[in-house]
Amino acid sequence: MIVTGIRLFNRETGKGGEGIEFLPDILHEAIPATAQHIDSQLQIAQDQAYRYTAILEKVTNNPLLSVELKPYMLKELLYNVRQYEIFLKIILSEIITCAQEVKLMTKQLGALLEQLKMNVSSKTAIPTSQVFPIFIALSHLWIGFQDETVLIGILSNLTTNLERFLGTHEILFPEEAIQDLLREVTVKTDMYRLKEHMEERVHLVDFRKQEWLFPETTANFDKLLIQYRGFCGYTLATTDGLLLPGNPAIGILKHKEKYYTFNSRSAAYSFAENPEHYINLITEKAKKNAELIQLLELHQQFETLIPCSEIKVITKHIKPITKSETGTQTDTHILPPTIVRSYDWNEWELRRKAIKLANLRQKVTHSVQTDLSHMRRENYSQVYPTRNAATQSMREGSTAVPRPQIYIAGLRGGQTKTTYGVKVNLTRAVDET
Repeated sequence: MIVTGIRLFNRETGKGGEGIEFLPDILHEAIPATAQHIDSQLQIAQDQAYRYTAILEKVTNNPLLSVELKPYMLKELLYNVRQYEIFLKIILSEIITCAQEVKLMTKQLGALLEQLKMNVSSKTAIPTSQVFPIFIALSHLWIGFQDETVLIGILSNLTTNLERFLGTHEILFPEEAIQDLLREVTVKTDMYRLKEHMEERVHLVDFRKQEWLFPETTANFDKLLIQYRGFCGYTLATTDGLLLPGNPAIGILKHKEKYYTFNSRSAAYSFAENPEHYINLITEKAKKNAELIQLLELHQQFETLIPCSEIKVITKHIKPITKSETGTQTDTHILPPTIVRSYDWNEWELRRKAIKLANLRQKVTHSVQTDLSHMRRENYSQVYPTRNAATQSMREGSTAVPRPQIYIAGLRGGQTKTTYGVKVNLTRAVDET
């Protein structure tokens, strides 16, 4: 850390620190570029959401179009693009926070460098106890800049990976088909819908048992946690899942410690007459479209989907999660061990063996036999046996006499009952041999 601080200070004074990229300048360029890119993607997503909403309103008002069109596909596209819009807003808020952190760290970095300049320029010898803590603080700031750089890269890559969802919309509903459906239809933005019913307000006289909240009579009105992420609950329940933004200026209904907004006064009146009925309809719709649970923040109505971090806060009964113990056994040594005894990992031992072998090549082997060792050693002697000698004095001669061959024929019998034997002599004559 001290070396990092010294190099950063040398770079600032122009006496070293070559190769160090100045991260604050890089971040000041990267953050606005990333934010501008996300703003453009957010604008595209909102425009598509406005167009899908306008087409679904047209289908709702004219049921005959639902036969030719697939409204459930359009609703799934609307849910997807609203999710995409929410994700982009989360990423954009992270980038704004990152920009604020970079701005604060840049001021701290400048202050530390100025303090070091004042301490170093006025003295020839400086105690380490004065400058080393500043160098360490510089290194901590620089690590913070590196973390922010990595975070900007991750958010930028995340935005790039999310862009492929817009390409899926083009495949399912091309631009030509959308333009045909938008004929004679006015595409309204969320801000336009809020201003359209701004003057319509709920009259408290009409509801004696219901509690309504208004901006001028409620403290921290903008910080209230609105149900269904600010969408109109009545429209969501009666139109089979159409998402229309609610207008808080009309009045916020407080029902069982939860707050609901509506896009028109008539919707607010209808919902307030029987809130539980419409809440149950929205719950049933979320069971068929699981993406609505996350999109509309319906985790409290689906207790099994509550994150573990929020379980301790909720006092309601939570369904137990069944668990079971499982175990696996693996052999310690599947294959027989192959240990090479002659292997040596020590480099110095290998060098010692090599020197010994080199010395042996130039040595002469000597041996001495003692009284204790002469019986242990095997002795061998080589003997040359005598050679057999022979002489030939005469030629051996011999005569071959024919072997007598006499057989008796007819012992097996024949056609007659009496057996007659005939002696046959097959011995060859002497002169024939």
